[in-house]
Amino acid sequence: MGTHSEEKNMITEPLLINKNPKGGLRTLPFIIANEAFERMASMGLMPNMILYLCGEYNMETTAGTNVLLIWTAATNFLPIIGAFLADSCVGRYPMIGFGCITCLLGVVLLWLTTILSQAQPPACDQLRNDCESATWPQLMLLYSALGLMSLGGGGIRSSSLAFGAEQLEKGDETKSKGALQSYFSWYYVSVLASSMVAVTCIVYIQDNLGWKVGFGVPAVITLLSALSFFLASPFYVQSKANTSLLTGLIQVLVASYKNRHIKLSSQTTEEMYHPRKGSMLLVPSENLRCLNKACIIKHPGQDLTPDRRASNPWSLCTVDQVEELKALIKVLPLWSTGIMIAVTISQSSFPVLQASTMDRHITPNFEIPSGSFGIFTIITVILWIGFYDRILLPIASKIRGKPCQLSLKQRMGIGLLFSTASMAAWAITETVRRNIAINEGISDDPRAVVKMSAMWVLPYHVLSGLAMAFNMIGQIEFYYSELPRSMSSIASALHGLGMSVASLVASFIMNAVDEITKRGGKEGWIPSNINKGRYDYYYWLLAGLNMASFIYFLACCKAYGPCREEASEALDEKDGMEEEC
Repeated sequence: MGTHSEEKNMITEPLLINKNPKGGLRTLPFIIANEAFERMASMGLMPNMILYLCGEYNMETTAGTNVLLIWTAATNFLPIIGAFLADSCVGRYPMIGFGCITCLLGVVLLWLTTILSQAQPPACDQLRNDCESATWPQLMLLYSALGLMSLGGGGIRSSSLAFGAEQLEKGDETKSKGALQSYFSWYYVSVLASSMVAVTCIVYIQDNLGWKVGFGVPAVITLLSALSFFLASPFYVQSKANTSLLTGLIQVLVASYKNRHIKLSSQTTEEMYHPRKGSMLLVPSENLRCLNKACIIKHPGQDLTPDRRASNPWSLCTVDQVEELKALIKVLPLWSTGIMIAVTISQSSFPVLQASTMDRHITPNFEIPSGSFGIFTIITVILWIGFYDRILLPIASKIRGKPCQLSLKQRMGIGLLFSTASMAAWAITETVRRNIAINEGISDDPRAVVKMSAMWVLPYHVLSGLAMAFNMIGQIEFYYSELPRSMSSIASALHGLGMSVASLVASFIMNAVDEITKRGGKEGWIPSNINKGRYDYYYWLLAGLNMASFIYFLACCKAYGPCREEASEALDEKDGMEEEC
């Protein structure tokens, strides 16, 4: 009997240890494929969308660009809302599922605008300026498609990365740490690869096979995105929603306002404040002291429960919550310096229009689609990251005899200078292109191709790639290094929020320039006929604004003081000098 019992225990023991058979590595390919396909579809539609709006919906260039900028702003902002709702209300799996279905509806609806003749205004000759504008129902169908795509993308992108990490944390614990690092690497590689396929293959299909096929392909890809996610549903770990970090930050603001009449004592003691359970942070810092009122215990018997928790978290917060909000407020000025570089990057419509009027032939029988030149920006980012990490830093460290690298603020500043240079290069290219169009006598035809190689736009794309590699990647690392580890989700959201705000700022700048330069019946700087306008002046204006942003960045750096990594290096050097003495 004893032997039989032992054998029975040996048989059942593995099942008892594996308490949660769900999750693990087997779910990751489905999650990665889900977002990779979604990004491939949405990014494949973006480059040529300005040509679709101007050519099929008879929109002015500024009107079409406004639509794209607002679409981009929504696409970058909605993941922040989605993350908040997923963390605090609905959970990550339902949020991604909602995103898959909504995004598929949006792409299919956009595809239908190419199929249904009633969905577009009548075709016309734009040179005669007698084109009918799209009707309100036609525009509503178009805007609904774009809105559903943004809403769906927000649902997927807000939770996909965290949902995949969740599968490893609650799956195979013995390999979770190494698998998590591998997952993050493959996740970003897949996003980058899907972007490259989007701006090359899908754009090429649109140029050569027309809009019906060109928009039908993203619809099929979006369907694959949804299927890849739902197929693995039985294997996913699905955690319940919990309190969101954003809710905690809002609680600090509310509590500090409620306690605004409390007078802060100059002599602070640990008993006055409410620490988080298990936290080493017992007393708040002295900066932004008005927020310290949110964590002051007024009446211990009323404010705290028997287990030392706040009876009303909207009236009493922890010291950690207060310090998290202070850290966020501290980085906001430097965050705002990245808006202008994002404004220049969001000008994706104008490079497509410019390249479409230039000679794009590589061979007599093959030409690069005007919407595919963004691939050079992506390639520049990839090459520079590899060169910087694998070649430049090791050589510099070997020469100096100690680890050597640019600080985060240095990288951000250099990125702003590259952004300024990219706009200057763009302006020079446009000046040359416009002069050639005038000399060739084709300035009245906005679709005429000048005898000028489109390779002239490469300096702009290369410099833009360097600006992104230095500034935007530096920004993300800055947020992660300066904010507390508990705020990692906020750190990632700040980048998306910056891109969203930048799209709205770009729209404002473009509309203001168009309105001011058209006064007095003039053609304006940015009319629909690129040959008649002065797009080069507009690019020089953006270059000037980037330089002003760089000066503002220097002021913010001085006000911010040393970063954590700089303070740590200074402390290490001081300790080294003391040891030598």
